[in-house]
Amino acid sequence: MSNIIGLKELRENVENYVSEIKRGKSFIVLRRSLPVFKISPPDEDAELWEQVADFTKIKKGGVEIKNLLSRL
Repeated sequence: MSNIIGLKELRENVENYVSEIKRGKSFIVLRRSLPVFKISPPDEDAELWEQVADFTKIKKGGVEIKNLLSRL
């Protein structure tokens, strides 16, 4: 697999690319022959991410943003 792929190719084979990314590979995605974004595995710093709030504990399926903002 090349590390330059088209957006259509990514959409059609997303599971294959997810597997490759999990193995540490990165990809530059092109749209109409222009680079639009890069997909890469998370850094080692990803372990520093912490859960701030889980709104599914308040209501199954989460909370609508307009309801949350209206209470702030």
